[in-house]
This record gives sequence, C-alpha cells and structure tokens, in this order.
Amino acid sequence: MQSSLKGNNGPRYRHTAQSGEPYQTIRIDKLTPIIGAEIAGIDLAKPLSEQQEAEIHRALAENLVIFFRDQHLTCQQHLDFGRRFGDLHIHPAAPSEPGIPELMIIHADRESPRANGEGWHTDVSCDAEPPMGSILYIRTCPPHGGDTLFASMYAAYDALSERMKTYLAGMQARHESEHVYRGMFANFGVADKPSYPSAEHPVVRTHPVTGKKALYVNRGFTRNLIGVPSDESDGMLRYLYEHVENPLFQCRFRWRASSIAFWDNRCVQHRAMWDYWPHTRTGNRVTVAGDRPY
Repeated sequence: MQSSLKGNNGPRYRHTAQSGEPYQTIRIDKLTPIIGAEIAGIDLAKPLSEQQEAEIHRALAENLVIFFRDQHLTCQQHLDFGRRFGDLHIHPAAPSEPGIPELMIIHADRESPRANGEGWHTDVSCDAEPPMGSILYIRTCPPHGGDTLFASMYAAYDALSERMKTYLAGMQARHESEHVYRGMFANFGVADKPSYPSAEHPVVRTHPVTGKKALYVNRGFTRNLIGVPSDESDGMLRYLYEHVENPLFQCRFRWRASSIAFWDNRCVQHRAMWDYWPHTRTGNRVTVAGDRPY
C-alpha cells in the first residue's frame, strides 16, 4: 500500500508498507478485525522519530481509530502532536481553553445539561472542508461508563447492495449545524453566533489516503439528499442511519484516565455514551483540518 496524507500545506506523510507487515517502533493490539487498535510502546510527550510518526500514520490508515493509554501531555504537547498530521481546525461553536482556540474543552459533570457527542455523528461535517481527524485526550474519567463507540464507514458502504451503491453514486447531501450548535454551549457561557456553517458533500466519499469508499451521512448534521423529493430523502436517510449504526461495523473503547483516542473523520462515525451522571468526565480535543470531500 502506498499512500500520502495531506495537510493544508501539502503532503505530510508517505508510506509503502504492506498491510500486515510488522511494525518496528510501536505495538498494535486490534480491537476488532475492521476497526480500532490500541497502540503501545510509545510516549507521545517525547519527540517522535520519523519512523514512529510514519507508523502512527500507517496505524491510523489501517485501523481508522487508534488509542493510546497512560499518556501525560501538556496542552502544548497535545497541540504539537496534532500538528504532525496537518493544520489545526477551530471548532465553529464549542468552548476552548483561554487563549487557545484550537484546544476544545470536553467536560460533563452533575451540573451539565448534556455531554459532547451523545448521538452518532462525524465531527463538524457541516464545514465546507470538514476535519480530517480528532484527537481526544481524557484526563478525568467516571468510575464506570463513559465509553465511546466508533463505526467504520468503509464497512457500512461495503455492506450495501450493488443496487443501493448505484443509487447513491454521485449523490450529494446537505449538512447543516444551526439546529445542532445554537444554544448548545450556553452552560459554558458561549454566546451564539449570527450563523453556523452548512455545506453539501457527496453521500459516498473517497478517502484521499486509502482510496476506499465510505458512507458520509450522519444523524447529527445531514439534513437532506439533494435532487430527490423530501419524502424519498427522509426515507433513504433513515435507512442509511440505521444501517451505519449496525454493531457489526463497530468497536467500543473503555476510557481510563490519561488515555487518547485519535479517529479519522473521513471514514468513521462515533458516539459518546453519557451513562455516568452524576460523575465527571473531562479533557481536551485537538482537531486536524481536512479537505473538501470528493
């Protein structure tokens, strides 16, 4: 497999490793055959060698979401790790650490009216150039619960019938965020903006690194299919949402304090479980900017 990973400033990574070839600088423990792997043998607080960086890129491409345990990063180290994959994305609505707009606050406790990411979604798919990936670092965990589920959109696409693939080929969908973001972060003292982003994206997108096709509609942001009647759009999207949430396409990550999850938004959906009230879960997310889906 030969592929490149591009940031907004051009290619950031190229590898020619074959799938299944042993890793040299990290250890891989797959969660399922199709999605998810824990990465061991690396301290992300220390400078990475070129080979370590290349193997992390490869692990993400092959496993779609990767996890790191027992990491102890400063805010700057978290940002620096994200920048190894490209420029950083600034969330259009969510609160961030003071003076660091690229460092999103993730927090829920007994006073919270909601928690981040409770429904199935792809991060900020409403942007014209949605994020490439998200790097979530959780520092404080509840004693039980708070898992995150991840689903492979490669597997979801592959499982469609050939007739459905033909129907969806070339189709666009509108992704909106007004209904999601307005008032969502009031408990953090974040004022609403005059407007929030929306965009049209292909229902089936091609991953720029792997060349694989993935479904790219989600309950959180996708509002309608373009060019078909509203009742047909509603029925088709309802089917696709139920389809992509099939447990056969998923892995589940049980958080511990000082863990990191890094997922590829171009081919992954996720859902955070808020089953730990009244306990606290807190951390930060760095998001890597992406390109326009095609």
